[in-house]
Amino acid sequence: MTDTNHPARESMEYDVVIVGAGPSGLSAAIRLKQIDPDLSVVVLEKGSEVGAHILSGAVLDPVGLDRLIPDWREKGAPVRTAVTDDNFYVLGEGGQVRVPNWPMPRLMNNHGNFIVSMGSVCRWLAEQAEELGVEIFPGMAASQVVWAKNEDGSDRVKGVVAGEMGLQSDGTPGPHYEPGMELHGKYVFIGEGVRGSLAKEIINRLNLSDGHEPQKYGLGMKEIWEVSPERFQKGRVVHTMGWPLGKNAGGGSFIYHYEDNLVMVGFVVHLNYENPYLYPYMEFQRFKHHPMVAELLEGGKRISYGARAISEGGYQSLPDLSFDGGVLLGCSAGMVNVPRIKGNHNAMISGIEAAEAAAAAIAAGREGDRLSDYDTAVRTGAIGQDLKKVRNVKPAWSRYGLWPSLVLGGMDMWGAGLTGRNILRTWKHGKTDAEATGKAAKFKPIDYPRPDGKLSFDRLTNVAFSFTNHEESQPCHLRLKDPTIPIRVNLPEYAEPAQRYCPAGVYEVVEDASGPRFVINFQNCVHCKTCDIKDPSQNIVWTTPQGGDGPNYPNM
Repeated sequence: MTDTNHPARESMEYDVVIVGAGPSGLSAAIRLKQIDPDLSVVVLEKGSEVGAHILSGAVLDPVGLDRLIPDWREKGAPVRTAVTDDNFYVLGEGGQVRVPNWPMPRLMNNHGNFIVSMGSVCRWLAEQAEELGVEIFPGMAASQVVWAKNEDGSDRVKGVVAGEMGLQSDGTPGPHYEPGMELHGKYVFIGEGVRGSLAKEIINRLNLSDGHEPQKYGLGMKEIWEVSPERFQKGRVVHTMGWPLGKNAGGGSFIYHYEDNLVMVGFVVHLNYENPYLYPYMEFQRFKHHPMVAELLEGGKRISYGARAISEGGYQSLPDLSFDGGVLLGCSAGMVNVPRIKGNHNAMISGIEAAEAAAAAIAAGREGDRLSDYDTAVRTGAIGQDLKKVRNVKPAWSRYGLWPSLVLGGMDMWGAGLTGRNILRTWKHGKTDAEATGKAAKFKPIDYPRPDGKLSFDRLTNVAFSFTNHEESQPCHLRLKDPTIPIRVNLPEYAEPAQRYCPAGVYEVVEDASGPRFVINFQNCVHCKTCDIKDPSQNIVWTTPQGGDGPNYPNM
């Protein structure tokens, strides 16, 4: 569907068009070329380079990489830091209790896994893809779906619009406007990551979530620290729950000792919290003042920061994964194993399964139809088996809180691991995260300590360490369905939580002589999508800015 308000676009034809150079999209591209070197495959990446928008913990289960490139060690993959020490703590304000490893379900064991920078892994995967003849275009944001009609009048995805640049703030073409191109594919793979704008449009338009539970999310924030050599323990993994969140929200932390004295410190807040005064970013900053964490970071230096949403709905929240003309990959569908805090292995496997289904279809002379074999492979194969075992952990936590969920979830995971069946069967999530937000009148504001500039930092200072940049003359990519709602509805009813849930300080309520105003500082946006998820009025729509904009993560 070409926009008639702008100049006509040229088009290019491919066998497969892949949106997103993350682990799922790159794995799909590599597998397609492994199967048939003559297939034409293109990967579009909105970041300035491959890896620029990749943020993950990350402890990598190499099962997907083993299947994709069995000799990845010999090929020099940046997967070098094996997990040597696996620890789980429940924190109190002044101390901690270690949970021994032996009662933990076997699937929680990190033996054989690796601490990695997924940005570096994706850059390496891109090199492997290009050697096979895959075309990769960084700085090319896919901003629109190109729709077509089947013979019966139903919708199918034909391609995407990519590379539109130079729009002015009012949305009209500027003097250096470039309309971009339509890239058409026999099949289109959507691997944008969590809550991608194209995936959201396709899911809603084609009703792919009908009959499935709503997707649930967390907000993950991460800093990389260079710590003193005497405090660094290469391969050490630490996960925590409890303080400082307490009963205010579900969530926890991760601390991964990577390499070269670099430690990845992350904090996750489940976005189904009720209290609109909760300030996830400040909970993260407060966490670093816990004695166990402060001792590790003392004398160290924070070198980067970033944030992104995490899909947490699990097996019961997976939408239909295929549609006429394409499929959803990885986090675009929601394939994270929440208790393991891992999704990269499933993302890679999803790319492999999609590639095999599409290659077989193209070889049979098909195009533009539904790759139902992909749905079956995901739900009944390794991904489905991984997600089914843990499918009740998130709803149990949402319903009963930390300690009961540890007991119930642990029993359910043990049962699933031993018998292949979940004792609790399948629990539902119910509300969306936006619907879970409570009215401000039921809660009291939370008094957060001021950042000290040593262990904890204000948001804007930290955003500078994400190396985020947006062309300021372009239209704001954070769109309001109704510009009056933030002040008219969200402020009196919810104390306008956008001021707090955004980890980059994008949203402000500013008081002046005419009263409160809602201000959007879109230049700060790190593309985490939290606003699109958590806004209680569902009034904020995240759309992609022009290509190359956003964070520029070097090694997250």
